[in-house]
Amino acid sequence: MVGTLLSLLLQRSPNHAIGGSGQGRAPPGPGLRLAVKLGCVLTDPAPGSPAAGASRGATARSATAQGATAQGATAQGATAQGAAVRHAMRSLAESVLAPSADSMRRIALAGVAASAGIIMTGAAVRLSQSGLGCPDWPACTAHSVVASGATGSSLLHRWIEFGNRLLTGAVMVVAVIVAVAAWRFRPGDGGRRQRDLVALALIQPAGIVAQAVIGGVVVLTRLDPVWVSVHFLLSAALVAAAVTLYVRTTEGTAPARPLARPDLRLLAAAVVAVVAVMLAAGTVVTGTGPLAGARSVARYHLPLGGVTQLHADIGWLITGLALALVAGLRFSQAPRRAMRLGWLLLGLILVQGAVGYTQYFSGLPAGLVWVHVTGAVLIWIVALRLPFALRDRGPVTARGTALAEQASNGGHAAPRGTALTGPGDDGRQPGGDSPGRVTAPAAGPAG
Repeated sequence: MVGTLLSLLLQRSPNHAIGGSGQGRAPPGPGLRLAVKLGCVLTDPAPGSPAAGASRGATARSATAQGATAQGATAQGATAQGAAVRHAMRSLAESVLAPSADSMRRIALAGVAASAGIIMTGAAVRLSQSGLGCPDWPACTAHSVVASGATGSSLLHRWIEFGNRLLTGAVMVVAVIVAVAAWRFRPGDGGRRQRDLVALALIQPAGIVAQAVIGGVVVLTRLDPVWVSVHFLLSAALVAAAVTLYVRTTEGTAPARPLARPDLRLLAAAVVAVVAVMLAAGTVVTGTGPLAGARSVARYHLPLGGVTQLHADIGWLITGLALALVAGLRFSQAPRRAMRLGWLLLGLILVQGAVGYTQYFSGLPAGLVWVHVTGAVLIWIVALRLPFALRDRGPVTARGTALAEQASNGGHAAPRGTALTGPGDDGRQPGGDSPGRVTAPAAGPAG
């Protein structure tokens, strides 16, 4: 009956051909539309029929399969992420426990960044008047290790000081990693430990422990300006040790060969000494002025105008020394690396002077003083690097790099003492503190 009805309704005619084409085709009539609707209804299974149940079962099985596929994809993603994390942790452990020359250089650079960063956060504590946010030590208060409860300071001051203490812990972790990596570093053919690297690396965790103790004295003496100055200058000494370690990881162990005239090398050393004096004078200026760490703490009993003038005079002296050094390097055809450092130092000094005069005549705003402290740290780092750029101790020897070169040559080792990369950017024999220049293992002194 259904077949007969459908056949009558779907009969072809010259003017009503389904799917036909041509100009004589007329639009579908009511019978055709009714047949299409009726066909859709008649082809769907009845709600209670076995066909309907089978259809629902197929739909459920399809949904289950899709869910299983999604779960499998999620599991595969989690497995891949876990494998990536394990690979990253294994690579990190290998870079510390069996460091290559490049890994040791990067770890030493992290030590420089950590040592400089803690100076800047410590300056933020002092300049924000948060020095007594935690009035006790080693706990924040007599009743709490963390910054909680009433301490007489605002909550913001408490957390600024406590946050700096937490960052000191993070810097300690970096220092320990640096020390372990330097202890495990075995450059050269004999695989001997470099004693100078180990000594410079061990200074960092030992110095941070000393810093923590002196920081406790600073707090317990209610920010005595002398102890605050000692605290800052010890931090500057740790930066110097970190910079020296970084430079030593980028050069060989041969006897130092000068790359500039003796007077220029002496001038570079004088710049370092005068910058150190400027840092000490800066702590006296801050300890005399209104930003000594808290509102009701002791200050240096010195005229603020007098110590500020002394600090400015030292700045002018450094400017003159830097100008003379840059001119000498320029006309003596010194290495380009030393020239770049000289120009960078001179530019930083000029910016630092502009910031210093601006902060003085604008009433010592804390934010601008913090920028001034940051500039002093950068000047200190660049000044420390300049004397090293005026000497050459040969290229880095790296056992791991030589083995990789041997594998790439089909098992044939490179000649002993030959550089694996080209000469330095100054056209001289590779050496100095330029990273990435290494040689095959060669016999040489361990320290």
